[in-house]
Amino acid sequence: MLDQPFLSDELVQKRQDLYSRLDQVATAPLWSVMSKLVTATPQPASVPAVWSYQVMRRLLLEAGGLISAKEAERRVLILENPGIRGMSQITQSLYAGLQMILPGEIAPSHRHAASALRFVIEGEGGYTAVDGERITMHPGDFIITPSWTFHDHGNNGDTPVIWLDGLDVPMVNLFDASFAQGYPGGEVQALTRPENDASARYSQGLAPVEYVHTSTSSPLFHYPYSTARAALDTLYRNGPVNPWHGVKLQYINPTTGGPAMPTMGAFIQLYQAGFVSRPYRSTDASVFCVKQGSGVSHIGGTLVPWEAGDVFMVPSWSAVIHEVQQDAVLFSFSDRPAQKVLGLWREEQMETTL
Repeated sequence: MLDQPFLSDELVQKRQDLYSRLDQVATAPLWSVMSKLVTATPQPASVPAVWSYQVMRRLLLEAGGLISAKEAERRVLILENPGIRGMSQITQSLYAGLQMILPGEIAPSHRHAASALRFVIEGEGGYTAVDGERITMHPGDFIITPSWTFHDHGNNGDTPVIWLDGLDVPMVNLFDASFAQGYPGGEVQALTRPENDASARYSQGLAPVEYVHTSTSSPLFHYPYSTARAALDTLYRNGPVNPWHGVKLQYINPTTGGPAMPTMGAFIQLYQAGFVSRPYRSTDASVFCVKQGSGVSHIGGTLVPWEAGDVFMVPSWSAVIHEVQQDAVLFSFSDRPAQKVLGLWREEQMETTL
C-alpha cells in the first residue's frame, strides 16, 4: 500500500472548508469520486437472476382474477433485478415484464416513445396490432413495436396468452425523452392493412420498388418462430457449431441488414443436449427466455438453473457458461445496437471450459 502523505491539521481544515463551500454552490471535487465514475472494468449494479415461469404464471393468473386488462391498461408483472429493486429495470438500460391477456380481453391501443419487443411464451388465439396491421401470435414468435407506433393486444382464443415484454424505457428516461398517448379512436386501432401485409412486402428477400428506408426500425414487425426454428435446425445440420453460442441468429431489419430496432437487439440460439459452451462475456447485459429445454448457466460464479419459459439475466461483462441438459432454444435481447452505435460494445470469447 502506498504511503499516505502527511497532512497538517491546518491543511485538513482548509480542505474541509473548501469542500463545504463547493457543496453550497452545487459543486463537487472530481478527485473524490474519480474511481467510481471511471472504472477499469464495468461494475454493474444488476446481478445474475432467474424468474421461474411456473411461479410467475401462477402469479399472473392470480392477478388476472383480481384486475382486468382494461383496468391495468397492461396487465404485466415487472421483472425487477434484485440488485436494483424499485427501479422497474431488469438491467441498467432495459425493462422486462411478463404480460397476460385472458380470453376475450383487449389491452387498449396506445403509443409511446419507448420501443418494445415481445416474445410469446404461451397461448394461441392472441393477436397484436401495430400501426394498422393485426397479426396472430404463436409461441416463440418475436414481435416488435417501434417507437411511437400505436399498438393494442387481444385474445380471441380460449386460453391465456402470455409473453415476455422488453422495452428501452430506462434509456428513454435517461434522456428525459418520454412521451405517451392513447389512441384517439377508442380501445382498438383502425386496421388499414390485411394480416401478413408487412411479411409479404419485406420478408422474402424483396421489397416494393418504391420503398424508401426512412425509419430506424424494421418495417417488418412479426418474425414467426416456425421460420426461425427451421433456420436453426438447418444451420445445426450444416455446421459448424459455434463453441460459445451453439447456433445463434439475430433478428434483423430485412431492408438494411441491421438490427430490427435501433436500441435493442434480439437473438435466438440452439444448443444440443450435453453441450457446454466456452465462457463468454460482453458489455451488453442480456435477458434470456427459454423457449424449450433445460440446463444451468454459470454466470460470474453464480449457478442459474433454467427450464422452458424461465427468464434469466446475465449482467454486463459477466462471464457466462451454458451447460445444456435437454435440447434448448434460447431467445435473448440486449442493448447491443445502442452500444455499437456509441462505440462502446466489447466482447471476449474465452477458451477455458468447466
